[in-house]
Amino acid sequence: MTHRKKGARAHRAGAVPYMFLAPAMALFALFLALPIGYTVYLSLRRTRVSGLGLGRGARKEIFVGLDNYAAAVGDGELWAGWLRVLGYGALVLVVMLGLALLFALMLDAAKVRLARFTRISIFLPYAVPGVAATLMWGFLYLPSLSPFGDRPFLSADLVTFSMANVAVWGGTGFNMLVLYTALRAVPRDYYEAARIDGASEVQIALHIKIPILTPAIILTTVFSVIATVQVFTEPTTLRPLTNTISSTWSPLMKVYRDAFVTGDLYAAAATSMVIAAISLVLSFGFLRVVKNRAFGEG
Repeated sequence: MTHRKKGARAHRAGAVPYMFLAPAMALFALFLALPIGYTVYLSLRRTRVSGLGLGRGARKEIFVGLDNYAAAVGDGELWAGWLRVLGYGALVLVVMLGLALLFALMLDAAKVRLARFTRISIFLPYAVPGVAATLMWGFLYLPSLSPFGDRPFLSADLVTFSMANVAVWGGTGFNMLVLYTALRAVPRDYYEAARIDGASEVQIALHIKIPILTPAIILTTVFSVIATVQVFTEPTTLRPLTNTISSTWSPLMKVYRDAFVTGDLYAAAATSMVIAAISLVLSFGFLRVVKNRAFGEG
């Protein structure tokens, strides 16, 4: 009897971790797994129209296999959008992460004045919703309202730089905070020993702080790559202010157009899965290239 009670208690104790995990697993299944599964389901189907498409049974959903994927991969608009996003991403990643690293190193220096005010000032733009930030910058870009003169910020030659500026303004603070937090976790003894050996603040930053920050830099880079691939808010919000941004400027804008403008949910589902696959390849490919340096793996 005693062994049976001990077994029951052990069984209940073993079930406790799963009870704590249950809410997270339920939310994951409801808001992530099920939508992904439904998207995959839609991407394999299409509506077949009989006759004029009128009457009961004239429209029927049928299984088409990988036909939607073949159409998505062969769509020139999608790849043109990818090229624009690659150019946009190159600007955003280099400038945003470079500024984030610079600000984090400056705030972690030995003597910093107004450090708390500076941290809040740099991070504050991240707290502004993306649509509001893009609208604010969009009106600043208009020649009739801009304090920067009559420069055509929304022209075909400059619109990518203008959108990149919005992303850099909003995202630098978050990445700076991640890097700065990682720096604050480093024992101060490392820096004191380097100063005793005669190292300057610049040498400490280059030879001690940046190598220690490598995993955090890689983490912020991966997150930034994913966010850049999914760019949607900036071009969509700026589009009414200029005719240089098409409805398929970015891959996600094409998904939105197919799903909610032309009403082709099946093509939109297949295109979204292609975008997800490319995002995974870029993210994991980058991690595979740098994992030896970041995590000490071969």
